[in-house]
Amino acid sequence: MQELIRVNEQNLTQVTSRHFKRDYDSFEDIDHAVQVILKDVRQKGDQALLDYTKKFDGVMLEEIKVTEDEICEALEQVNEREKAVLQKAAYNIRRFHQKQLEKTWLDDQNEGVILGQLVRPIERAGLYIPGGKAVYPSSVLMNAIPAKVAGVEKIVMVTPPDQTGSIHPYTLAAARIAGVDEIYKVGGAQAIGALAFGTETIPSVHKIVGPGNIFVARAKRMVFGHVDIDMVAGPSEVCVIAEEGAKPEYIAADLLSQAEHDEEASAILITDSVKLAEAVRKEVEKQLDQLPRKEIASASIQNNGKLFIVEHLDLAFQLANEIAPEHLELMIAEPAAHLSKIKHAGAVFLGEFSPEPLGDYFAGPNHTLPTSGTAKFSSPLGVYDFLKKSSVIFYSREKLYKAQEDITTLARMEGLTAHASSIDIRFQK
Repeated sequence: MQELIRVNEQNLTQVTSRHFKRDYDSFEDIDHAVQVILKDVRQKGDQALLDYTKKFDGVMLEEIKVTEDEICEALEQVNEREKAVLQKAAYNIRRFHQKQLEKTWLDDQNEGVILGQLVRPIERAGLYIPGGKAVYPSSVLMNAIPAKVAGVEKIVMVTPPDQTGSIHPYTLAAARIAGVDEIYKVGGAQAIGALAFGTETIPSVHKIVGPGNIFVARAKRMVFGHVDIDMVAGPSEVCVIAEEGAKPEYIAADLLSQAEHDEEASAILITDSVKLAEAVRKEVEKQLDQLPRKEIASASIQNNGKLFIVEHLDLAFQLANEIAPEHLELMIAEPAAHLSKIKHAGAVFLGEFSPEPLGDYFAGPNHTLPTSGTAKFSSPLGVYDFLKKSSVIFYSREKLYKAQEDITTLARMEGLTAHASSIDIRFQK
């Protein structure tokens, strides 16, 4: 990892500005390619999907939709232990997200006035799940189950096929467990276009969620407004706040669990102990040699791994709030007592037996989290992302009459005389 970076009250702003400057690179070439793809999908429909699947995934498909026979065949390839684990994880995720449900409410404020809010689920949601060489059944569960809990009528999943034209059995098993309604073999920006605009085979949806590469992320950004999206996710991040006495082998393992995602992932330690920081540095090097994805994790650690030494733990929380990390682990005594100091984080993990992968796979809270500092203004994916609200207003004649002059005064202040007339006309003799 890089050198120890010392942080004090005086240089905190300078350190965060230097080491966490968010890059807003130009994506002109990527955006141009994505625009062409989206235009082709909108104009040519299924044929564009087949052509791009052959070009990018190296397979010529006869059918885009995954059949029931394919799902059943895939389920036979998943052993009972694996199915049981997926079921347990799904149970935990469902149980957690059920607590996020919102209800319609009406407030009879007083005689003649009723105000309220209708809460309704989105009708159709689209899930993008990375595929091809990758397999992410946990992402299927995390994206589909909140939609199901919200009451979404149709959940449509897209995921790229492998070179045999198949979807990984784990992905299909997770989709069946989570209650996905339709599955299609298409990935990349073309899949986002299909979900946004619809084709002869794939229905258009009202919201698109799920992680993807830069082409998927840029495509999601471009179709936003035509449909809703969850977020534009960046590289994965973990930040560990630790004090002397924390186990360096645990910290190193947790840092590497993020570093192995990709070369751009960030693994950060903030501590008030130089001794601990040095021990973690050595442990990271030791554990790196044991990783099958050593090359990726090593590049991440070298490019984005950081060791911060703070004068005291309160400063550690100030620094963490400036970073606003996707995952924040507290390896300190009585971590729950420090929750009030946390302003910005996607998910918070308390204590040495609550590592980040617990949240990724099993505990229940969603692992689709804000990255790149966006935890300062956004939240994890949840049931609320699949709900929308409508206001309800009722005034009796008497109540509107009492408010007539107030309303028309405001309307005329804005120069909107037709608004005022809309009220006045109801009380002309």
